[in-house]
Amino acid sequence: MTNSAITLGAINMEAADPLGLADFWAAVTGSAQSVNGDSVYLAPSGPAGFGMFFQRGSVPRGEHQAAHLDLTVPWGSRQNEVERIMGLGAIFKWDVLEEFAHVQWTTLADPEGNLFCIAEHPPA
Repeated sequence: MTNSAITLGAINMEAADPLGLADFWAAVTGSAQSVNGDSVYLAPSGPAGFGMFFQRGSVPRGEHQAAHLDLTVPWGSRQNEVERIMGLGAIFKWDVLEEFAHVQWTTLADPEGNLFCIAEHPPA
């Protein structure tokens, strides 16, 4: 296998309200916003961060979401992060706490219904 220089540049999302959804995700990630008309770019919040780009959607959002974000937090901090993010407007969906020894997570939905997870991995 060959090593690759590919890294994650940004996650691109369509939204009914790009500015509002970007406000939510900026608060979640601690990222700075760069607004250009009806589009918003969130720069990575640090060397291990990731960028996000929001633009107005051109078609209604489908019922099935084929992909979602898994955001990882240090062991023992998941519940505090979940509570913080719900305070920003996320909606609780479900917890997966005992099914897997290597990970626990909470699935949330952002203000436009996009699912994402807050996960923690126990120390080795």
